[in-house]
Amino acid sequence: MNQQISVPKPADRIVKFEKLAFGIFVHFGLYSLLEKGEWAMNLHQIPRDEYMKLMDQWAVPEFSGRKLAQLAKSAGAKYITLTSRHHDGFSLYDTHGLGKWDVTKTPAGRDIIRDFVDGCRAEGIVPCLYHTTLDWSEPRFENDWKGYQKYLRESVEIICSQYGPLGSVWFDGNWSRPNADWELDELYSMVRKHQPETLIINNTGIGHEGKLIHPEIDAVTFERGHASRPELSGQEKYFTGEMCMTSNYHWGSAGRDYNMISPATVIEYLCHTRAAGSNFLMNLGPTKTGGLPEYESALFHMVGKWVDLHGGDDCPIYLRNEKPIQGEKGDFGVRGEDADYLFVFDLTATADPRASGTNARGAGPRKFNGVRSGATKAVWMDNGEELKFEKSGEGHVLHTTKYPYGTNTVVRIAKVI
Repeated sequence: MNQQISVPKPADRIVKFEKLAFGIFVHFGLYSLLEKGEWAMNLHQIPRDEYMKLMDQWAVPEFSGRKLAQLAKSAGAKYITLTSRHHDGFSLYDTHGLGKWDVTKTPAGRDIIRDFVDGCRAEGIVPCLYHTTLDWSEPRFENDWKGYQKYLRESVEIICSQYGPLGSVWFDGNWSRPNADWELDELYSMVRKHQPETLIINNTGIGHEGKLIHPEIDAVTFERGHASRPELSGQEKYFTGEMCMTSNYHWGSAGRDYNMISPATVIEYLCHTRAAGSNFLMNLGPTKTGGLPEYESALFHMVGKWVDLHGGDDCPIYLRNEKPIQGEKGDFGVRGEDADYLFVFDLTATADPRASGTNARGAGPRKFNGVRSGATKAVWMDNGEELKFEKSGEGHVLHTTKYPYGTNTVVRIAKVI
């Protein structure tokens, strides 16, 4: 007799996170002044002392945590993850003398992380903080590993203890030394001490997407990839996923990179990621003055219009996708309390082939398995048009229609009752 393998129950913090669905990633630091991406110090081989002279110019008068939060609200994003310290070793928070390079020693003269968390909370956006584990500027990273781990923990303790409740603490850099002892038990227990309800996330990087590296991890990562549903059967703990994406091939401001993805691609990434039950974290890099970048801001506003068209705060992307409805070639469905919602892709070609390809399938029948029993009616959420919907074998067929002239919502959602 076969025994059914149980799936662990998610912690409340993970359930809340999955319902947030969509967040904005913000990479901001000294590198923003150079407009050559967040890896400028390393890839352009700028000596540390020369690079840190940028602190004398770092005034960032336009940075506003509240404006960031307002942009998130307009986009339908429920949380923001900001880089409190990136790999260059410069901190956007007051390190209270722990580090040599932080925002208090710049013309900005203010704690950017304080401004950020206060701005988020004023607008009802959940603040999350990224913190590097890799450091190009701290000598102990190269010559005193134990000492560096202590420095890292003390740094992270500041962001965990000084800024109120955080949605997640997002680590990045362990991939730089995959065989080293990062003393994760000590680091994560300290985070739990100060932030018992925060998600612990540690980015495993490109090539190791979805890898679970420690039992305290709450969400595995899919950097610039495609999220896949975690295999939870037999696991001791429920964990979720988060896919992060950027609009070009950089995360920080890059003044001469015009190779930007389209709003259509972002909408598809958002929906594909939710199909896997994961959250989607889409990046922007503030300008060298701290302002919101023009193109990325417009992109987020366009995505927000799509969210509003499908119910705003009641949009089906916010539903936890525990038992997905299966479709064909990327189509999928998610179950709500009183209705099911079927996501239909590729009615027309997408502008960017990195998402789902350029081959449009067009209007016509789409098969789905797992729709609630007794469902008989389907309508497009974007215009209320009723669609032919019928039982077929063990599944259902949704007879999709084409867009009216002058309309293209990229991914169409049909409400089924």
